Amino acid sequence: MGQHTVEKIGGTSMSRFGELLDNIFIGSRKGKELYNRIFVVSAYGGITNLLLENKKTGEPGIYGSFAAGDPIWEEKLENVLREMLRINRGFSDIGLDAKAADEFVRERMYGIRDGLRNMMQLRSFGHFQPRDYLPASREFLSAVGEAHSAHNAALILNAHGVNARFVDLTGWRDHSSFPLDEMIARHLLDLDYSSCMPIVTGYVKCTEGIMARYDRGYSEITFSKAAVLTGAREGIIHKEYHLSTGDPKLIGPEKVRIIGHTNFDIADQLADMAMEAIHPKASKAMEHKNIPIRVTNAFDPGNPGTLISKGYVSEIPRVDMICGRSDVVAVEVFDPEMVGQCGYDHKILGFFAEHGISYIAKNTNANTITHYVSERAGNIEACLEDIQNAFPGAIVHMHKLAIVAVLGSNMKLPGFLSRAATALAEANINILALDQCMRQVNMQFMLERDDYKKAQIVLHREFVEKEPSYN
Repeated sequence: MGQHTVEKIGGTSMSRFGELLDNIFIGSRKGKELYNRIFVVSAYGGITNLLLENKKTGEPGIYGSFAAGDPIWEEKLENVLREMLRINRGFSDIGLDAKAADEFVRERMYGIRDGLRNMMQLRSFGHFQPRDYLPASREFLSAVGEAHSAHNAALILNAHGVNARFVDLTGWRDHSSFPLDEMIARHLLDLDYSSCMPIVTGYVKCTEGIMARYDRGYSEITFSKAAVLTGAREGIIHKEYHLSTGDPKLIGPEKVRIIGHTNFDIADQLADMAMEAIHPKASKAMEHKNIPIRVTNAFDPGNPGTLISKGYVSEIPRVDMICGRSDVVAVEVFDPEMVGQCGYDHKILGFFAEHGISYIAKNTNANTITHYVSERAGNIEACLEDIQNAFPGAIVHMHKLAIVAVLGSNMKLPGFLSRAATALAEANINILALDQCMRQVNMQFMLERDDYKKAQIVLHREFVEKEPSYN
């Protein structure tokens, strides 16, 4: 195990780079204290949305318009370039060499523009199909966002006397290609972390296609791979908020508490609730190598944040977090012929797999099976139609609802479930269904969507604000 850390910084935080200099990169550190830290950075906040598509609304960016054959993509590319140059202007007062930064961005963006134009020309001949070039165009459009932020960070740090090294994993104008692990290793393993600070692009060009495999979660995969391949002693994820017992915007910042310590199991549960402390595929590799992950608030220097480690269990039964998701639909199959049939559920899951749908939770009884899935999963209607055709005697329903979860590494205390149900009932919140495994690390309550926010406030009050262990 090495002496260094691998640290991930998200796009929203990168946009506040002046504060990061004081809070993370430099602060009071001097000499050797600056080093033994590898940083993996995301594109500045909002840039990837402009390059690809808006993650929340789906509004097309450059890629979305290009993929649709809409010539407006060129205008959007110019707009994104202007936005990148505007971002550069905002860092001129903290040491960014604006000329070098602008030249870098222009060279990349105009190179991408020329490449996309050539693709459009080939497309016009009719023998070059979208499936042949769209994945590649999505890859290199995404890559330029991380290249921009990482290059700027290295320039600024160099101006402050730090031996920062821009580690460009995007493969720009490089005709060779390597598997993901080999690409990262080739760029990192020969560096002396004790005397230089690698600033690594979150995007990696690789033979697998990192976007094709992990989509927009690729930067955390890079973070994880870098930690595992270099044998880091700890991985650190700097966010713009702490990993807390609840959503501070909903419950109130004065009422939530920093979790402090939890385990990889709870990180998995959070991922299921679409509240990823870290991408689940990234955390698995670090868990297997016993590399703990620390989640900190980039703008609360000195606070150790929350440590996610293997095997941790709270000494006293308590709740780590109240969270949930409101984008859930219940797929309910009622069939009187289900009783005693072997493999009925297996057949339903076969249709889920065929349509690429995973489930969050499920309930069963003698004649009913209900799976709870994300509303954002594609092909739900087609999947339901296939299930109905396969079981003509069944009644197949889809209900929109929300799930609120109570998570904890140790909730094995008699009465936990009773307390939750009573608190919700006293708030006039009806529980439609519930799910809890025997391991008792996750109690999930299926509720009407109108009760989603209120339920989190009620459960947080019951399990955190009333508990002496949090006060």
